[in-house]
Amino acid sequence: MSYQNLLKPIHQFLNAPSPDGWIEKAKQPENLEVLLIDHMICELKAAQTAMYLIRKYAVDKESGDALLAWLAPYETFIYKKQGSLADLAKANKLSKNIVPKSDSPYGQDLIDKMVLLIKEELHHFYQVLEIMHNRGIEYYSITPSRYAKGMIRHVTSYEPNTLIDKLIIGAYIEARSCERFAKLAPHLDEELNNFYISLLRSEARHYQDYLALAEQIAGGDISERIAYFGNLEAELISSPDDDFKFHSGEPTNK
Repeated sequence: MSYQNLLKPIHQFLNAPSPDGWIEKAKQPENLEVLLIDHMICELKAAQTAMYLIRKYAVDKESGDALLAWLAPYETFIYKKQGSLADLAKANKLSKNIVPKSDSPYGQDLIDKMVLLIKEELHHFYQVLEIMHNRGIEYYSITPSRYAKGMIRHVTSYEPNTLIDKLIIGAYIEARSCERFAKLAPHLDEELNNFYISLLRSEARHYQDYLALAEQIAGGDISERIAYFGNLEAELISSPDDDFKFHSGEPTNK
């Protein structure tokens, strides 16, 4: 397949493949509902993470407020169950140009990469919701998986290492998402197969952008931290997990 070259660096970056047991469980029709809901929430969380990084490290309050307003309709839908597909069709617009803080040495690069990432993640959010809507799948609240939290709890508590660690974690989350979309796509119906394959290019670029920013901000070798989080990520993905979600581990009940 043409996307195999895209996946090669992803497979080299990840320390372990997704377990076959997860693929088996994910392709079962009765699990599609929770998979799509969790996927949609993951798209919002990815956008929120990118927005947090911009607001904390790169922009003034006015620009930060514009970013908050951009995400508000999506957060209202997920957390308050208010809004509709039609409302969100008009929502993915940023109200003003985002200006970097004058004292941020990497602000513009962080803004450029993360604003594009947010825009794409929110578009993906809308696409998943549209698929759910067309299939009669209602959104309902679900608990988050252990995955992201399992890495974030190991983030260093002093800067700039905190930011570097978070960027490395972002790279692993995007890379894993890319790997899972590719592995799962052949087992799904034509619409979902085409949709998941369509996401691979942006997810692969997001992983590269996160890693490039981490290396740029560190200004030195970060291979030790990459390896550290790579081992953590692989353990979370490979070890037994009784909670089935998009980023969960080896299912304990098949």
